[in-house]
Amino acid sequence: MSELLSLNTLYFIFPLIIASMVPLTMVAMGALYSERSGVVNIALEGIMVMGGFVGVMVIRYLEFTFVEQGWFIDPMSDYVSNTGLAIIAIIGLFIGALAGMAFSFFHAFASIRMKSNQIISATALNLFAPALAVFVARTLYLTRRVVISGNYRLREIPGFSNIPFIGDLLFKRAYVSTYISIALFVILTLILYKTRLGLRIRSCGENPHAADSLGVNVAKIRYIGVLVSGAMAGMGGVIFVLSFATRFDGTVIGFGFLSLAVLIFGQWRPARILFAAFFFAMMRVIASTYSSLPVIQDLPMPRQIYSMLPYIATLVVLAFVSKRSQAPRAAGEPYDAGKR
Repeated sequence: MSELLSLNTLYFIFPLIIASMVPLTMVAMGALYSERSGVVNIALEGIMVMGGFVGVMVIRYLEFTFVEQGWFIDPMSDYVSNTGLAIIAIIGLFIGALAGMAFSFFHAFASIRMKSNQIISATALNLFAPALAVFVARTLYLTRRVVISGNYRLREIPGFSNIPFIGDLLFKRAYVSTYISIALFVILTLILYKTRLGLRIRSCGENPHAADSLGVNVAKIRYIGVLVSGAMAGMGGVIFVLSFATRFDGTVIGFGFLSLAVLIFGQWRPARILFAAFFFAMMRVIASTYSSLPVIQDLPMPRQIYSMLPYIATLVVLAFVSKRSQAPRAAGEPYDAGKR
């Protein structure tokens, strides 16, 4: 009986951990590209807000369009079919990535072209993004909330869902964004460590003067790094809305800042970032579902303690990890070709 209970608990909590882990991993991988190129991007929170806002507006429009035109409607249920939802989600993710890339360009221009303080530039974007999103939402929809109607979980992946144990965990009621994120994680890792572009990105974050002396355009590489971070953060904003809510209301509840903690805990390495994202996602899920977990639901602890758990874990982890930081040496320093 206890074994069945623990298995049911695993089936309940693991998909929630994956749902939290995916946006954290994507945004942290974007931040990895930016910092490996030499630009610190703490504007991830604001970029997630803008990407999520634009992506959700597109998804809302597509939902109404598909319903009105009768596209992808399942005749058995009169709702948009599983395939239709997947297509809508993919389009929304792509548009969100473009919006995040466009918004991050302002940070790239200020940091690289104007050589401004990267922290101040990013902070300005973090303050500007929620205000702009809420203003536009109120103007277009007369409310700050942009509501979408679809449930973007795929019922199952044919063939894979029948695999014992793993099928129920990974291939049933999963989000299409999960599989897209897995593919992107692999692609971004391979680019960073197995291609000439990846080598140039890493060299610009470690020793941009040496890279410049070998003919590398440092400014161009840093623009690429920041724009990639913007694309991943914008997509992460859309993933956040699809995974945790059926509406956008001007916030991503700190996921952008938590992704920076994931990056630092992961020591700027993809494999460690994956582990760090899993750890922080687990802390967040425990904080939000403790009353449903048999192991801890009877502990005499106030709910406020559980609410603080992810942030306490962040502070504790960073206090230890920061002592042996392996951040790129030139991260945060504007490049001046006249200095050696």
